[in-house]
Amino acid sequence: MLADPWFQDQHRVRHHANTGPDKSLELLSSAITRKPACQNCCARRSSVNTRPFMSLPAAITGEVRQLDSGYSRETRSLLFRAYRHDPTFAYLFNAEREGYEQRVLATIRQLVKQHFLQDQPALGLFLQDRLVGVALIAPPQRRLGVTESWAWRLRMVMDTGLGCTQRYLAYYNAVLACVPSETVHVLPLIGLDPEFQGQKLGQDLSEQLLGALHDWCAVDERSQGIVVDTGNPRYLEFYKRQGYEEIGEIAVGPVREHVFFHPNPQVSLPVPDVTV
Repeated sequence: MLADPWFQDQHRVRHHANTGPDKSLELLSSAITRKPACQNCCARRSSVNTRPFMSLPAAITGEVRQLDSGYSRETRSLLFRAYRHDPTFAYLFNAEREGYEQRVLATIRQLVKQHFLQDQPALGLFLQDRLVGVALIAPPQRRLGVTESWAWRLRMVMDTGLGCTQRYLAYYNAVLACVPSETVHVLPLIGLDPEFQGQKLGQDLSEQLLGALHDWCAVDERSQGIVVDTGNPRYLEFYKRQGYEEIGEIAVGPVREHVFFHPNPQVSLPVPDVTV
């Protein structure tokens, strides 16, 4: 599915955490620490391809890397924190009813698990070896359709209920109906750590991750562009500034979901040879 996890919506979803005042780059950078890792985690990561895809500016001291299933747990954790206050998710999984966060967590778990099971690509944004941004990518030639799996649907019904699963499937299909062709990259899930959302640094990081996605997708000559969508009108101008065109609008309950398309992104920096 597609959603806009770049920033939390502070007005439309209850129990939104206060993001706090803006901080300088220096204070934020100094506050970033590496999480302790056990020997099992170290062994797991030794098999993960962490070759840098594109270095970020020195002031941010980060980089974008390709991810695989070795980072599945961290990917799920970050995307859950990014999506649990998303207005679209709040409607799809009924934020007013008890157990909302468990339903969001279960959905993120199933989507990420299926994405890596299908060996589809993902990019991660790191600051001092800490994962702070994630984008799952569904390339045109390998978009197998997560929701077409009956096993996946059964797990969703068991974890979120029949009503929420039906809402999700209707939303997912409505977004795909706006996709201009089969030869595009679709971003099923994309999110930034909420710690950086609502700040200037958060916007910079969002632009860095999106720029890396453009460079990555541009390498595939078969692709005609990238599709993403958002249910928050505050971010329409953000996507337009990045070169996206609005190609559709759908109703997700009270939320107006805007579908965007970036035609034929061009490589802006030297890019290593990466298999799509």
